[in-house]
Amino acid sequence: MGPDIERRRVSVCFVEEALDCLRRRGMSTDPLLAKAGLPPVVDKPVSAEHYGALWLAIADAIGDEYFGLGGRPMRPGSFTVLCHSILHTSNVEQALRRALRFLAVVLDDPQGHLTVEDGLAKIVLTDAGDPRSAFAYRTFWLILHGIICWLAGRRILLRLVDFRCEEPKHSADYRLFFGAPVRFGQPVSRLAFDAAFLKLAPARSEAALRQFLRGAPANILVRYRYDAGLIAAVRDRLRKVPPASWPGFEELAQQMRLPASTLRHRLRQEGQTYAAIKDDIRRDIATDWLMHSARSVGAIASDLGYAEPSAFHRAFRKWTCTSPGAFRRNAEGD
Repeated sequence: MGPDIERRRVSVCFVEEALDCLRRRGMSTDPLLAKAGLPPVVDKPVSAEHYGALWLAIADAIGDEYFGLGGRPMRPGSFTVLCHSILHTSNVEQALRRALRFLAVVLDDPQGHLTVEDGLAKIVLTDAGDPRSAFAYRTFWLILHGIICWLAGRRILLRLVDFRCEEPKHSADYRLFFGAPVRFGQPVSRLAFDAAFLKLAPARSEAALRQFLRGAPANILVRYRYDAGLIAAVRDRLRKVPPASWPGFEELAQQMRLPASTLRHRLRQEGQTYAAIKDDIRRDIATDWLMHSARSVGAIASDLGYAEPSAFHRAFRKWTCTSPGAFRRNAEGD
């Protein structure tokens, strides 16, 4: 199945966009790259740990954990205070609203607001002026989504990510990063997920927070992955065999020595279904093959277990809001 998709590295484009905040100030990038353990010229993806070290180095150098992209600087230490502020909340909704209030005070602009409608929780960002860069919005979502997933102890799957700004040259990296349909040039910047996640209770202690902060921000760069529980066991089992050979649900339950009803109930308790798990893995594999292999789109569809290429095209558009061919061309043009 190729490289370990779960440990994907951070794209060069995101490194360059982080360094741009230094260049705009007339600052040299070499000392901070060296401090983060990176070469003077970054021409290949870097580890989350290296990117996290670079983020911290830049924040220390310019006095801003938000890369100078907000209305006011997010002073070093703000992220730590933010995490402490949401730890003792009753559910994800309360934590999100508290986090959004905190970021509004710290950054001033943009401002985030949570609304719930049609079964979706939507976080809408508003700007006082012109649209910000895609990198600015991505960084806001990264901070907010990362800490909420950590707090809940599971990955909160996104349904859509909209950007108010125009589509950047390296939009394929954005689509790959979020794992959800990504659209640019929209009326507002917003992120949406199933409203059911709002009722999840926090699953973290003070000790867990201390450990989390020791690994931040690298541990939010890769977002929360299923590293425990039944979902992790199902994902591990599926990743060991080609997608075209994945078992049906009843067969999977037999393999895991569980009644099918019990398996279904426990997966739902952890916030997932078997179909969604398969979709998530297929999407990761598909985007990796489109970016890093010469496989034809038809071959990828077949290898992923789709009976017809058209079914793969429909699924890929649902995941990314673009076609497989357009995604590949965009990735090759970066």
